[in-house]
Amino acid sequence: MRILVLGTGAREHAIITALLREGSHEVICAGGNGGIAADVETVQIDQLNANLVAELAADRAVDLVVIGPEAPLVAGVADAVRDAGIAVFGPSKLAARIEGSKSFAKQIMTDAQVPTGAVTQVADYDQLVAAVDGQGGPWVIKADGLAAGKGVLVTEDRDAAIEHAEKYLGEGPVLVEEFLAGPEVSLFFLSDGETVVPLTPAQDYKRLADGDAGPNTGGMGAYSPCGWIVERFGSETAFTDEVRRTVAEPTIRRLAEIGAPFVGLLYAGLIVTDAGIRVIEFNARFGDPETQVILPRLTSSLADALMASATGALAELPP
Repeated sequence: MRILVLGTGAREHAIITALLREGSHEVICAGGNGGIAADVETVQIDQLNANLVAELAADRAVDLVVIGPEAPLVAGVADAVRDAGIAVFGPSKLAARIEGSKSFAKQIMTDAQVPTGAVTQVADYDQLVAAVDGQGGPWVIKADGLAAGKGVLVTEDRDAAIEHAEKYLGEGPVLVEEFLAGPEVSLFFLSDGETVVPLTPAQDYKRLADGDAGPNTGGMGAYSPCGWIVERFGSETAFTDEVRRTVAEPTIRRLAEIGAPFVGLLYAGLIVTDAGIRVIEFNARFGDPETQVILPRLTSSLADALMASATGALAELPP
């Protein structure tokens, strides 16, 4: 296969490394970095310009486009590539709102009866103060839109919660969420819009400093497998089956019902509470840094899985 990977980070390098490991693909990277350039051809392009990406894919006669970062997905790059008749692993602009808007994601979860924390959406300072004081700490404050993993604050400091929310109120609504306690875990699902196939769980480290101190980040490292999941659920498969049944499949069904079939990678950010598994957030693409520890564990063909997702053939894919 000739494959175009879009992105500039370690996540994209991990995807490219997994594809090259199969030994039968020509890979081009739109963006890239020094490490990626040592492995494959890189092309510099505006990753948010949907028409330019589609033109590059057509000019290079690629079989599949794999979109790594969230920003091009939210900008509708996958739509332009599909309109050009090229297979693309990545959701449409409408479906990518599952990551691009936290309030949209919460509404989808509510409609699909997916287990998640309670939330109050606020649009101004008075509503914010009322929500913060009405709920009590610890507080979980989330910006509605993309914030590169830095839009979330978990704090027991009321003033810090309000100050964090104020930074984002001018850009859109802010969510004041129920605080959930327990270990966090990430689980990726391939989707072709109907069929949903899980990969394997990973746990990342969100806080900036040692000892879970400092502000939230997009992830400071990750590991897989997660021994505590086997201890608690009996096996990785038991865990992934439960999340597929209660979280991923209902979400994918609901997106299809509203005319936004999800084709690509649904990232479920989960927390295992005493009351059961709850969704913290969804992302619409491979997660960074989890991808770097999940893909090396993959024993089947990544290219086949991505192409099956892009072309509606996941149900035919061997386990």
